[in-house]
Amino acid sequence: MKQIKAYIHHVRTNAVVEALVDAGYKNISLLDVKGTLNPLSDDERNYSSEGGGFLIGEARLELVCEDKDVDEVTAIIRTRGRIGAHISGWIFVSAMEQMLPIVGT
Repeated sequence: MKQIKAYIHHVRTNAVVEALVDAGYKNISLLDVKGTLNPLSDDERNYSSEGGGFLIGEARLELVCEDKDVDEVTAIIRTRGRIGAHISGWIFVSAMEQMLPIVGT
């Protein structure tokens, strides 16, 4: 199993999540975060004293998938998350040591 974390622009979250769901992936988490992606415009930049400079609002998308699905998932995120010619975000793939369900008694 692999955990995939992707940092993308907010404007691309619907397209990315919709494509992943259409491809059969579930249990997708989406969080609002602040980061240093290239801003799409000056309006997107916010100065953060806690962050030590200019940050923008980003989305962190997380999901867990089988090893065999990593190429498909990352291709969907890279294709649907792309904006323009510059770097539009980052994807991180990590091995999962354990995955345990939380079940009732």
